[in-house]
Amino acid sequence: MFNFADSVNSGRLLINRTAILATMHQKERVMAPILEQELGVKILVPADLDTDYFGTFTREVKRLGSQIEAARQKAEKALKIAGETLAFASEGTFGPHPAMPYLPVNREVVMLLDVANNLELIGESLSVGTNYSHQLVCSIEEAEMFAKKAGFPEHGLVVIAGDVATGKGEILKGIATEKQLFDAVTAGLKKSSTNRVHIETDMRAMYNPTRMKNIENATLDLVKKFHQFCPECGWPGFEVAERKIGLPCGLCYFPTQLVRSQIYQCKNCDYTKEELFPEGRETAEPGLCQYCNP
Repeated sequence: MFNFADSVNSGRLLINRTAILATMHQKERVMAPILEQELGVKILVPADLDTDYFGTFTREVKRLGSQIEAARQKAEKALKIAGETLAFASEGTFGPHPAMPYLPVNREVVMLLDVANNLELIGESLSVGTNYSHQLVCSIEEAEMFAKKAGFPEHGLVVIAGDVATGKGEILKGIATEKQLFDAVTAGLKKSSTNRVHIETDMRAMYNPTRMKNIENATLDLVKKFHQFCPECGWPGFEVAERKIGLPCGLCYFPTQLVRSQIYQCKNCDYTKEELFPEGRETAEPGLCQYCNP
């Protein structure tokens, strides 16, 4: 039977423990203050961890596996290097929005991996607030126009001269000044057989404050999930494992594609609980019904 003391004790699982943050791109700037204050850990960033080994945005290294698998691999590698049992890692992806393909979207995941307690939790944040973009340019003027739209120089840029698809072109990252941009584009145009160079946003966290904010949001989501304790055993991470569609239409009462309930599940004792009408409404608008509004 659930005891309040169980959740109190579970909430102290991480207090005063050293936690390795698997990053080489300065993510500790937004993650460390939250994790230290909200979870009571002491964050350590290893100096000799190369997270580019697990994939790069500029395609020199292809990411193997899923986004979550990549975050887990980073965390496991950090633990091996530091000889600790608690790690945090994050991984970001960029691409078309799943429901609105014309919109670019950034999904960030932040993982807590505690091998001492067999605990793995994932925080995430999906945002259309991203400057993710790329373009082929034929002149400095076109490059400057792209840069302005991308939020340069607060946001860094990447210039690639050569074969972008294979990652074999000459890649210049971390462009953050007008001179660097001018020099990179000028040199790239001189070397290009097509008189064009590829320019794109630098999506590494330290060169992209917009992405850094989304990493912060994913970290906050992780903290929130940690503090959701199982009503049965008090273990942290009592979160949604499944969403069931079928919210009835308010006019014809036929099931729609909207969420009717969500199932919470404990990672420790497998206790489940169903929450009806999680969005606070018991019927859907007829305009969202495939029968009333085909």
